[in-house]
Order: sequence, then structure tokens, then C-alpha cells
Amino acid sequence: MKRNIAVVAGGDSSEIVVSMKSAQGICSFLDREKYVFYIVIVKRNEWRVILPGGGEADIDRNDFGFREEGIVKRFDFAYITIHGTPGEDGLLQGYFELIGMPYSSCNPLVSALTFNKFACNTYLRGFGICVAESIRLRKGESRTDEEIAARLGLPVFVKPNDGGSSFGVTKVKTQEGLQPAIAKAFAEGKEVIVERCITGVELTCGCYKTREKAVVFPLTEVVTDNEFFDFDAKYNGQSDEITPARIPAEYAEKLQQTTSKIYDILGAKGIIRIDYILPDRGEPVLLEINTVPGMTNASFIPQQVRAAGLDIKDVMTDIIDNELIKL
Repeated sequence: MKRNIAVVAGGDSSEIVVSMKSAQGICSFLDREKYVFYIVIVKRNEWRVILPGGGEADIDRNDFGFREEGIVKRFDFAYITIHGTPGEDGLLQGYFELIGMPYSSCNPLVSALTFNKFACNTYLRGFGICVAESIRLRKGESRTDEEIAARLGLPVFVKPNDGGSSFGVTKVKTQEGLQPAIAKAFAEGKEVIVERCITGVELTCGCYKTREKAVVFPLTEVVTDNEFFDFDAKYNGQSDEITPARIPAEYAEKLQQTTSKIYDILGAKGIIRIDYILPDRGEPVLLEINTVPGMTNASFIPQQVRAAGLDIKDVMTDIIDNELIKL
């Protein structure tokens, strides 16, 4: 009997446009012989499912069920593909825990931790992971331009501390640009992180683990003529993404080992993707951890799956069946 899979998209942030693209990607990857899948749109005051035959139905928030042609249906599994809140910060994961719904990503604690860049980097620094120095600002707090520049130097990256993707991110080269960049970042989140700029090769590495296997994908090297890997570089083709990355094998192996180590430190679940900078000298520097990575056909994870010689359909089945087999 086929299992009913909810591909949960939407969200309450600017990243909804990316989420919808990822939902379409996941639907194209799933095994149609094993699963019946529906796209479910979750926004703050609007939970609805898109029906395969056309039309929509409301989701019952008590049990995440819905009616199709007068018949009450239930989902067996939720594949979360909301980038940003509530799908990446632990809120939706907590809801699924409460109603007993198996889901694809990390648990509420890990999701909340990794969503907060400053907290996550501070935590991982205690395990010997190299991270960039940064300053966190909450609304109502302020630092002078001179203080920021003296501590972190210039340029710096200013970005929402509690957001993903590249909305609200600015590379700031002068002191005069700091306060406008901070205001821009606050428009996307409740906290802002100002981070020392590390120059080098930008790399990203995906990983997932089940009870039976641990898979670390080949690294992707990101090359762009933009100031940094911004929204246009990510989603509008203004970058070259090279998989496997053109770095020495020993560095690639070390970053794969670091990715696996971080996965275990966090107690992660499902597919995660970790972004790094490899400086000309010194240790690789962790940028951030994505527990709900983009999943369009052109996204990093599908690229890395292909480079590893794997079938994305089999990877999706691994993620889903690893949770369903517990039932």
C-alpha cells in the first residue's frame, strides 16, 4: 500500500518563493511506485493541501488530516521544505512531535540551534570547529561603527541571525555602510549577526545518515562574480557550481570528515548541508548549517547526489523509510 507523503512548503518569511521551488523539486524526486504525495502550504493563518485532481482542501491542525472527495485522509510522513520559519527553526518540528507525525528534518532543538547562526557557531566552537568571529545584535541593541570595525575589521557580512537563504544579507566595505546594512537585516529577522569576512574558496557539503548507512556527498565549489553568494547567485544563475570541488583531495576529505563530525555532534537527522570557506592559509571556516537545504533540480544537494553516482529517488526513500520503519 502506498504511503501518503506531505511535502510541506510555504512559510512566513521572504524565503517562501524558494520553498515552493524546492517542493516541486522534491515531488519530482519521490518514488511514485511507493508514495502518493501532496504539496501542503503552511503559512501563519493558512494551512491547505493542493489536491492531485485539482483544487485545494483545508488542513485540520489537530491531526494534519484533510478531506478529499468527502473522505478523511491522513499523512504518513511530512517532508519539510520550508526555508525559514516555521519549517527551519523547530516550530513545525515541535508540532509534528506533538501529533506523532514522522518528518524529514532535525528535531526541534537542533533545528532551533542551527537556525540561530550565532548560537550555533558559538556552540560548535566548543567542539573545536573553526568559525568566524562575529557580533550579535538584538533589536534595541546597538554598536558604533567604530566599535564594529575595530573588532571585526572591514569588510564584514551583515545578515539576519535567524534566517536562511540570502535575504537581508549585505557585504559592507565601509563604516558608513554598517547601519543601513543592519537595518536591512533587521527587516528580515529579530536578530542580526555582523561577521568577519573570510576570503577564500566557498564550499558546501551535504550529508545524511540512517540506521544502516552514513553518506557524505562530494563537495561543491561556488564561483560567482557577484560580491558574494547572494540571492541572484543562488537562484538566478549568477554563479558557477562545480561538483566535485577543485581542491586538493586531502582538503576535500577533511571537510567531508568535518561535516560528518558536525552531523554527529548535533545529533542531526535527514539531509543537512554545511557551508564553508577555505582560506588561502589556515583552517577551513564554518559559515552556516542548513537543515532544510534547497531541493530544486539545480540545488546543491541533487548536484552532489549525481556526482556521488547515486539516484536522488533512492536518497529520498532512505530519508522517508528511515523514519517510517520505526512505526
